[in-house]
Amino acid sequence: MSSSNDLKSTLKSLADNLASGNKSAADVAGSLNLWLKEGGEALRVKIEDEVERSVSKMGFIKRGEFEALKQQVAELSATGPIRTKKSKEERNPKKPGKKKVKSEAEKKSKNKSSSQKSSKITKTKKVK
Repeated sequence: MSSSNDLKSTLKSLADNLASGNKSAADVAGSLNLWLKEGGEALRVKIEDEVERSVSKMGFIKRGEFEALKQQVAELSATGPIRTKKSKEERNPKKPGKKKVKSEAEKKSKNKSSSQKSSKITKTKKVK
């Protein structure tokens, strides 16, 4: 309601200036045109602010922000993969070395020790 009162008071003021001869019709029209442009600009700014606030609450971004992010991603992907710290294995991969040939005696002693371990396990199981 206050905006319509502002409009009425502005129009009345301009009509009074025109009637009293203080301003010509062109001056009144120019003043009215300027007042409408300023009011329209203020209204546009208020609407844009409200829309931006509502849209950001919904989780959307502006197209300009999206394009900037898209450009950053393109630049990063053009530079190559991101390097991270390598683990010890990656830094020093196992090189295929010479295989040690086991003698028959070593093989027999290994078999003997493994069979002794298995017999100990079975003995333990029987005791329980």
